[in-house]
Amino acid sequence: MATPLRCAIVGTGAVAHFHARAVAAYPDAQLVAVSDLSRDAAEAFAAHWADPAVYDTLEEMLAAEQPDVVLVCTPPGAHADQAVAAFAAGAHVVVEKPPAPSLDELDRMRDAAEAAGRQLAVVFQQRTGTAAAHARGLLRSGALGHPLIAVCQTLWYRDPAYFAVPWRGAWETEGGGTTLGHGIHQLDLLAFLLGDWTSVQARLWRLDRETQTEDASTATVTFAGGVVAQIVTSAVSPREVSSIRIDTQKATVTVDHVYGHGHENWRITPAPGFEEDAEAWQLPEAEERSDHAPLLRDVFDALRAGTPLPPTADAPARSLELVAAIYASAAGDGAVITPEVLATHPTHRQGFASPVTDLRPEHA
Repeated sequence: MATPLRCAIVGTGAVAHFHARAVAAYPDAQLVAVSDLSRDAAEAFAAHWADPAVYDTLEEMLAAEQPDVVLVCTPPGAHADQAVAAFAAGAHVVVEKPPAPSLDELDRMRDAAEAAGRQLAVVFQQRTGTAAAHARGLLRSGALGHPLIAVCQTLWYRDPAYFAVPWRGAWETEGGGTTLGHGIHQLDLLAFLLGDWTSVQARLWRLDRETQTEDASTATVTFAGGVVAQIVTSAVSPREVSSIRIDTQKATVTVDHVYGHGHENWRITPAPGFEEDAEAWQLPEAEERSDHAPLLRDVFDALRAGTPLPPTADAPARSLELVAAIYASAAGDGAVITPEVLATHPTHRQGFASPVTDLRPEHA
């Protein structure tokens, strides 16, 4: 592709600024248009980002601008219809996480992309950065021996006012609770590092917030190769941390951060007797932090070259399937969910609504 990528954003909330910044940083892309349900919000956003054209609806924007790429930054319930419309108009789609509120809707998006000959990329920016790439390479190459056990924690804090937003905390409009909305980032990074999951057992909890969905979840996940991972996700943890620990035969790999990581957040600790090997495991001298910008750069490079999406942006269903399995297991009172069970699950391909154990004192 010789000409710059013409990009359009639908939804001009807070996350859209990360997309606009990434587009501005890429030398062969241009933000040409934005749309939002609020005209005032869209115009204020456009004024901040060099005044792209403003449209009241996605349909008007697609017809008038015929963009190469549509960046979908709306709440998850709108993603499928907007992505399908963009594909029908001939655009590639980059969609914020979670890509859809159900596996069926994600399948519809993927089918539309394939029918149009276009690419669907999902924003899981925690995969990016030189440290994550280095750790993945060590784990996948066997340099650290077999991975054995892992811990994945997304311990965040969202006060009651956060859930007072009308679409939050409801199965119908948000699709899920903190597991889908928050934990999916670290779950995606965990799967990026370890590969395919093989089983899930999980429970959902309501500990403190007034919400229909869960404000915490716990799960045990196994991965191909025999790795066992313990997953804890919370929206009620004042000292926030996003953490992954992977213990292998030769070392422990850890990353501790909150919303983004650089080299200072990663550590590789050798097991006794492997101290000399650790010299070869050091992080590269050149550093790039995790962010939207490197993810969109990788995606844009692939789109311009006509090549498959890179590992930082491929496998759009992997982490959503893992999240779906957590909800499906909770719906079955901790039942074991495998990829085969999930593939034909009678309810949880259509949506993630599940029983939540309410442990709040007033509901005990």
